[in-house]
Amino acid sequence: MAADEKADENECPRRGRPRMRRTIAGISECRCYKPCCREKEGQGILLKPDEIELIRLIDLEGLEQEEAAERMGVSRKTAWRDLHEARRKITDALVNGKGINMAGCTKAAEGRCPKCPR
Repeated sequence: MAADEKADENECPRRGRPRMRRTIAGISECRCYKPCCREKEGQGILLKPDEIELIRLIDLEGLEQEEAAERMGVSRKTAWRDLHEARRKITDALVNGKGINMAGCTKAAEGRCPKCPR
């Protein structure tokens, strides 16, 4: 059984409209952050690439939500929902001492990430 088939078996079928393809500018090489005082506790949270891109556009570049949504090719409501979820996850990690992992680890593909499976 291929890895793709296993992933399909574990996922629930999506309801509603299909997710739109998002435009993401770039991906940082560093994909994992954790508190140094709690190295082995908990799993941490997982941020998706579109959540990271929204945080970057809105909080780092200072764009309005409408402008960020337009750049990513999604509706303003979708951008707001994804931004709200990303901020909730980051707050949970900071307040509760959890690690932050980002989907799409570029070091894992090169075999350099100690946390990601090779």
